[in-house]
Amino acid sequence: MQVEYETIIGLEVHSQLLTNSKMFCSCDSDYQDSPPNTKVCPVCMGMPGVLPVVNKRAVELVVRTGLSLGCDISKLTKFDRKNYPYPDLMKGYQISQFDRPIAERGELEVQDAKGSSKIIGITRVHLEEDVAKLLHRKESHGEGYSLLDINRAGVPLMEIVSEPDMRSPEEANSYLTRLHSIVRYIGASTANMEEGSFRCDANISIRPLGKSELGEKVEIKNVNSFKSVFKALKYEEDRQRDMIESGEPIIQETRGWSDERGTTVSQRTKEYASDYRYFPEPDLPPVYISREWVREISSQIPELPAHKRDRYINEFGLSEYDANLLTANKTFSDFFDKTIKGFESNNKSDIKLRAKRAANLIIVELARLINESRQELESSGISPLSLAELIVLTEQGNLSNSMAKVVLEEIFTNGGTPSLISEKMGMSQISDVDSISSTINRVIEENPAALADFHAGKKSVVKYMLGQVMKITKGTVNPQIATDLLEESLEKLR
Repeated sequence: MQVEYETIIGLEVHSQLLTNSKMFCSCDSDYQDSPPNTKVCPVCMGMPGVLPVVNKRAVELVVRTGLSLGCDISKLTKFDRKNYPYPDLMKGYQISQFDRPIAERGELEVQDAKGSSKIIGITRVHLEEDVAKLLHRKESHGEGYSLLDINRAGVPLMEIVSEPDMRSPEEANSYLTRLHSIVRYIGASTANMEEGSFRCDANISIRPLGKSELGEKVEIKNVNSFKSVFKALKYEEDRQRDMIESGEPIIQETRGWSDERGTTVSQRTKEYASDYRYFPEPDLPPVYISREWVREISSQIPELPAHKRDRYINEFGLSEYDANLLTANKTFSDFFDKTIKGFESNNKSDIKLRAKRAANLIIVELARLINESRQELESSGISPLSLAELIVLTEQGNLSNSMAKVVLEEIFTNGGTPSLISEKMGMSQISDVDSISSTINRVIEENPAALADFHAGKKSVVKYMLGQVMKITKGTVNPQIATDLLEESLEKLR
């Protein structure tokens, strides 16, 4: 009898916080694109005799994240020393949090592999300092060496630890993308994975279906994109199942992910909490978080992705798919909201129709232009008001859908308003009945065989003749008016 296995996944997400200064000193926390070792001081370099000072803004952002995840916020929290020797940790320990995190016992709704909703538990959200960055180099003759850039050391780092509640790489991907959206929505982090401000370590184990005991877990590190996390979990899931079925033991270890090879690679045997020799940080007093401060922070939290998604579906009639795509990207969601405000009509049916058109243009056309140009939406020439005007012009029949896409691309690249751009490009949809009728009469006269086919009952002739009308007018006629007039003219000639 073949044994069925169950995959158990938990994620540890590290997200750099959006603060002006580092976690325990006044150095600038924005180290991106800075020359190596220029955003440093004795505190973040780990010099003897220095004293750390807690960054209040970092604590606030962790509280905000905890509240957004439905966590309990501790009244008393403290910092601890996590000891381990590694070149990127100059002082030999990291200031982190062990048994008194800022936030605990939260949850996040995700989609499972079948598309159904599922709740994933959040164990804790705590605060620590980031480490320095090692840059590995290799000489042409094969000798290797490493350089140390201390700029990143001391940047506030929030760690969000989930319960081992995920049962597939698909669930893990849903969890990760939704968590990513939340930390960006609330302004806690840029969450830019390419820059390393949103990093994920994945814990995965396998056990026979129906068993309650967890198997030996493997931690996967060095995964720097959503796609890589998914691929790494898929690979490790298959590797562990193959090992169990062949009778090989699985050892608790840390493995790295190689995008080039598409495999995980053993790095070291996994440490346990006791290996880090945690003890309270002697240079920092406990931090008291008042309930008044928590209420103040709570009042400043904006509408979260899940609530916004439900609003889009209920208020504007968007499909769940479109609502998910919009809310997954805060920039798109903000742009959509401002576009909706750009419509002057109070007619609910008009708003719903226009909202659907706006959503489609944003998640399809604008997403394509952003991808092709490698330009951010904020730095492009398009504005929410321009998009709203473009939709109204199309709705009024002044522009065809194909024209609107051309005008949209021109505005995205060079700016301007839809009315001026369409006029400049000579793009305006012909809705004049006499003009369209004249073209239709010409098409009918030039296609006697098609007319005979129509009289014989072939309805497809209408589409062919409409195509001829579009060809002659170079697509500038209103297709609905042209279709109605064409059908009317053909019926008169029966």
